[in-house]
Amino acid sequence: RLRAFNRLQVILQHLKMSKQTDSAAEVLLEKKGGAGIITLNRPKALNALNMSMIQQIYPQIKTWEQDPETFLIIIKGAGGKAFCAGGDVRALTEAGKAGDKMTQDFFRREYRLNNAVGTCKKPYVALIDGITMGGGVGVSVHGHFRVATEKTVFAMPETAIGLFPDVGGGYFLPRLSGKIGYYLALTGSRLKGRDVLRAGIATHFVESEKLPALEKDLIALKSPSKEKIADLLNSYHMKCTIDQEKFSLDEHMEKINSIFSANSMEEIVKRLKQDGSPFAMKQLETLNKLSPTSLKLTLRQLREGASMSLQEVLRMEYRLSQACMKGHDFYEGVRAVLIDKDQSPKWKPAALEEVSDEFVDNCFKPLGNDDLKL
Repeated sequence: RLRAFNRLQVILQHLKMSKQTDSAAEVLLEKKGGAGIITLNRPKALNALNMSMIQQIYPQIKTWEQDPETFLIIIKGAGGKAFCAGGDVRALTEAGKAGDKMTQDFFRREYRLNNAVGTCKKPYVALIDGITMGGGVGVSVHGHFRVATEKTVFAMPETAIGLFPDVGGGYFLPRLSGKIGYYLALTGSRLKGRDVLRAGIATHFVESEKLPALEKDLIALKSPSKEKIADLLNSYHMKCTIDQEKFSLDEHMEKINSIFSANSMEEIVKRLKQDGSPFAMKQLETLNKLSPTSLKLTLRQLREGASMSLQEVLRMEYRLSQACMKGHDFYEGVRAVLIDKDQSPKWKPAALEEVSDEFVDNCFKPLGNDDLKL
């Protein structure tokens, strides 16, 4: 009888293990050699992060961090099209409308995960092949190594849906060279391929088709130190000859640096109008379509985040996330861009001048016991 019970235990244990690597699972967590491997596995949803994925990844990173047999962590996306196109904002919209506390829990757990990536003691390698936006940036950019490919498309497009570039955007964006981070955050502009490396978001650039070989070589490293991992990534990076044209923003950097260094959104708009070049007019046209509230929150988020630690930034962003969940523009932005797809959101307020400093100040106020604890 005991043997039968033991056999049942073994079978159950086996089922539990196979559940982890079941291809229907939304995230696969595997150990290969000395590497812990996280595969975001919702290719139809472009691997967008939902609550259950976050709840599985966070404890696994913490476990691997403590495990003497795990030497590095690799994160990648399934399906070949996206690394991770963001967070599951539709579910958030539904929760927010229903007054569900998921609007608190989701951001709280997601930002804790971003912090776990940013403070991870084991080398953390993100293979950002394909679309990498929003929440996907949060689980990659704070790690030690970010490997982009010719298929990488980076963006923080949150101002178009009444949100702000969160997941630690207030930390890494103002630290990019010049004012490029401000430009990317406010306009939601996309960077592709090697540009993601040139902007300082990726650390290495490798052909997409070489990633399986790179992963194999990473797994095969004997007790890999950060230096050994860097050497291996460098060797792949040096051999990659595709996508060599110069940085697509090179010719605009002077304008970006002078225009986006303004102290207020109104001043940025004024400088764009004064500049009058085709590039400036295009940015103006973009900004005019975005949530005025989001733009003001974002500019202040980046200006304050520039001198904060990642933990302080995530705490600030949690406050902002809760302000957005209580507001109008996030729900309207998601409706216009993702649900009805009419691309014509009716922002409230509709003009920058109508978003008062007092309103912005309130969004940054501490939440007392509800503040994010890291």
